[in-house]
Amino acid sequence: MASGERDVVVVGAGILGLAVARELRRRHPRFTITVLEREDRVGFHQTGHNSGVIHAGIYYPPGSLKARLCVEGARSLYDFCEEKGVGFERCGKLIVALGRDELPRLDELERRGRANEVPGLRRLDADELREVEPHAAGVAALHSPATGIVDFPAVARALADELTGEGVEIATGCAVEGARAADGRLAVRHARGETRARFAVFCAGGWSDRLAVAAGASPDPRIVPFRGAYLKLRPEKRELVRGLIYPVPDPQLPFLGVHLTRHVSGEVLVGPTALLAPSRDSYSLARVRARDVAATLAWPGTWRMARRWWRTGVVEMRYAASRAQFAREAARYMPGLTRADVEPAFAGVRAQALGRDGKLVDDFVFSRTERALHVRNAPSPAATSSLAIARMVADEAEAGLA
Repeated sequence: MASGERDVVVVGAGILGLAVARELRRRHPRFTITVLEREDRVGFHQTGHNSGVIHAGIYYPPGSLKARLCVEGARSLYDFCEEKGVGFERCGKLIVALGRDELPRLDELERRGRANEVPGLRRLDADELREVEPHAAGVAALHSPATGIVDFPAVARALADELTGEGVEIATGCAVEGARAADGRLAVRHARGETRARFAVFCAGGWSDRLAVAAGASPDPRIVPFRGAYLKLRPEKRELVRGLIYPVPDPQLPFLGVHLTRHVSGEVLVGPTALLAPSRDSYSLARVRARDVAATLAWPGTWRMARRWWRTGVVEMRYAASRAQFAREAARYMPGLTRADVEPAFAGVRAQALGRDGKLVDDFVFSRTERALHVRNAPSPAATSSLAIARMVADEAEAGLA
């Protein structure tokens, strides 16, 4: 299957691609829709390698796509999980200020959270934060009771089950190679041949820039992969953390720092690191792809970013090289935590868009080519926001199909 004529092709069966296909199916039950996925199962890459947090929308500048779609998407995701029986927990989250010098940034996060209408957000003093997380340290915190945890691969499987039950074809092991518009259709070339569609939506994660450029889009921004490795607390230490404990992040970076997150499995994750990766699927450090390394090094933005953030890069390398350093950073928020209390967990790869100017893109980014819409930057909180993003993407697709 997978070849032939379709109304819509969706490239990528991560949580976002599946959500887009679902939204289009709900709006247009008679459309022929095919989802093309390079791996042998759905939800493998960013969907399957993350901490499983349902974000509430605190961090993002009011008016940004992330701010609007995260708050809306979290509500929709909780409703979907209840409908489909996917397990989740509103365990709540603390963003902790360790010293008074971090209070202005905490104030700004509180302002953003209230402007974004994050439900239940409240400011805590040192005694109040320890009522929420008795073993945590800090002088103040923001508490978000609406932040939760879920198994995102299970969400992806539930989406896929619904789609196949409604006649949507999901073709796995079907890597897309490129696309060209001709004769009122978009011809999408893939491992099984070619599919001609009236419109295509590319939700290709780490490969989104390559497919967009192949279809005629600008090369800016480029995806630069960042590898994030996690540790986990040993089972006897898990009771130290009730929910989610985060530091006050650097507002100039789209990363949230080393944090402690309870997972729906019961494990407590510590991390992640954030290092440039040697491939776009570098779940193991042994996986190095020359093409990916060359693409990262050839991009002018990489060198501009490195000149600005090299000190941060050195710190991240220390965390990656030393489990003791990693544990010491987490112990700032969880006093007494040592290297002996943690063990390796897993790693994920963040498909982060980087501009030619060296700026890490900190919002969702989309681009249009003939008969196609490309999701160019969809890192966290894209999984949380997926159902809301899908509604916006479906609006764009309908305009392209008109």
